[in-house]
Amino acid sequence: MEEFKGSEKILYIWSQSTNLEEKVNQITACTGGTVQVEKFDRLSLASYPSACFDLIILENDQLADGFDKFLYLLKPEGILHLLSFVSSENSILQELKLSGFISSRVANNTTVTCEKPKYETGSAVKLSFARSVNTAAVWKIDDYEAIDDDLINEDDLLDEEDKKKPNPETLKVCGTTGKRKACKNCICGLADELEAERQKSHVKTQNAKSSCGNCYLGDAFRCSTCPYLGKPAFKPGEKVELADRLLNPDI
Repeated sequence: MEEFKGSEKILYIWSQSTNLEEKVNQITACTGGTVQVEKFDRLSLASYPSACFDLIILENDQLADGFDKFLYLLKPEGILHLLSFVSSENSILQELKLSGFISSRVANNTTVTCEKPKYETGSAVKLSFARSVNTAAVWKIDDYEAIDDDLINEDDLLDEEDKKKPNPETLKVCGTTGKRKACKNCICGLADELEAERQKSHVKTQNAKSSCGNCYLGDAFRCSTCPYLGKPAFKPGEKVELADRLLNPDI
């Protein structure tokens, strides 16, 4: 008990001690404080204010159905001392920790001592997240030449293949089919170019004259350069006219 010397208000919780008066006198002599005695089954009926004891001594851990009530009665940095315990050492230490006690320790495999934190239960403190910036500690670049060697030259990231100028014609070819096909909202000029070629071909077809005389028979009898390729067969001298749906391009 010498370690508790200086405690002013002590609460001693007993159960069936035959030498209760002797124990109280011993605690008083060692601590020099005032000892309040309470039987464990009447502790719930007592009306002690919060944070009123410097030291609480408990005969056995079985006398407590929870250590949180002792945390309520102890002053900040107050001490709870168990004279004996029947549960395992790890179990009692874990229970005390979960109840809010700190610095729990076991002595001689029989007694347990722990402390209440320095703050009261429910205490609050204002947090400030504003930081003062030390301008002297800010990293600065005074010499650009000193760090020039650490920079990467952008030209080194390109190889000879990247530097080749692309062929404008290849940019007008569909990347998936490899055919010259204009997009729906073409802005590169391919749509205009294809339309001009179609109009030119149409003019040639209108003014074309058959040199073999077999053009009206159909594609099977037409030359490879026949202007009527793709058109249906017709009678000799008949004017070839296509339906409107055939004159409209698919794109």
